[in-house]
Amino acid sequence: MAFSMMQLFVIGALGPRLVGELGISRTVLGLTTTAGFGAAAVLSLPAGRLVDRVGPRRCLVALLLLTSVSLALIGAASGAAVLLGAVALGGVPQALANPATNKVILAAFPAGRRPGVTGLKQSGVQLGAFVAGLPLSLLAAGVGWRGAVWAAAGAAATAALWAARVLPPDVPAAAPAPRDAPSPHGASSPHAAPSPHATLSLHGAPSPYAASAPHTASAPHGASAPHGASSAHAAPRRLACFSLLLGCGIASVNTYLALFGSQRLGLSPTTAAALVAVLGVAGVAGRVGWSRAAGKPGRAEALPAWLAAGAVGAALLLAAATWVHPLVWVAAVAVGTFAVSANAVSMVVVMRRAAPGRAGQDSALVSAGFFAGFAVGPPLFGALVSAAGYGPGWLLAAAEFAMAAVVAVPLMSRRTGARDV
Repeated sequence: MAFSMMQLFVIGALGPRLVGELGISRTVLGLTTTAGFGAAAVLSLPAGRLVDRVGPRRCLVALLLLTSVSLALIGAASGAAVLLGAVALGGVPQALANPATNKVILAAFPAGRRPGVTGLKQSGVQLGAFVAGLPLSLLAAGVGWRGAVWAAAGAAATAALWAARVLPPDVPAAAPAPRDAPSPHGASSPHAAPSPHATLSLHGAPSPYAASAPHTASAPHGASAPHGASSAHAAPRRLACFSLLLGCGIASVNTYLALFGSQRLGLSPTTAAALVAVLGVAGVAGRVGWSRAAGKPGRAEALPAWLAAGAVGAALLLAAATWVHPLVWVAAVAVGTFAVSANAVSMVVVMRRAAPGRAGQDSALVSAGFFAGFAVGPPLFGALVSAAGYGPGWLLAAAEFAMAAVVAVPLMSRRTGARDV
């Protein structure tokens, strides 16, 4: 997860250096995020089906290799065209990341541990933000930004080799056995096809969730599906809309926070990049802590709205930092604690409600909404900043977080009866 979005955090943290050396504008810098997340949004649904079909191990290895190639191309970029193309290629690993890692969690961990592990997994994204904001920024000060990005590319390639050696092999999902051909004497066939969840082999055995119960009981022959089934499909769609709005605001902060610190607050490029590192550390702690809290009964569905409301306050602090500069550090912590953490909790909700065989697809749908927000948010923010300044830009982010909170409120009414993962 840390590598899946590394190319975008690198561009955000090293933005002041890129703008100076490549001669690109703030609008073009925002378009890099659009290129990456636009590609990820388009590819998310096919990626979810691919993960369900071929298994998470192959997809995770491909994710890391493609990240390495994307970072290497960014380091070689001489202008906006190559930079945009490299970041667009990085949209493929972004699309694969959540479906593949969620399938691994469902396979490898019991229900009680999954919310906490999901938060730890999602915190990897913010670990990437920290690495881009501090170690890579310090490395860039010594060897140049290109050398720092190439070092990250080498680390991604090394991680791909590690994943290929360490992760257990995939077991391709088999087609369900025909329902109209029961075994003799009414017994189930010993050769019945495994559950569609069983795509990862652990120590040679089927995945522990292979025999998990369906989300709702099957309807009698000729009867309509129970209401719970439609609710199970409605929750991912609402979370996708929530993630779209949340992503608009988060992407604007990720892309422009360091540039805001450098251009508006007068920070040096290295100190401005440290803002991204602070946001990353707060995001790691927030995602782990809030995801564990979401594991308690009735908590998961209530948290997205509250966390989005907290993100509104964080964006308002950024607007206030235009006049009171030290508030930018408090705002960076608040964005990581609330806005960034809300995305992790949304994945906990997806995994609680995913029907057997649909974990990858439901994760991909919610991810597609998040990525679409990342594609749309920064260009709007950049255009508004160019026209009116950073203050109105941060107010736009606050409005996006507020709309996300409103969208998430109906999830609170579905706390009862949710299936534990």
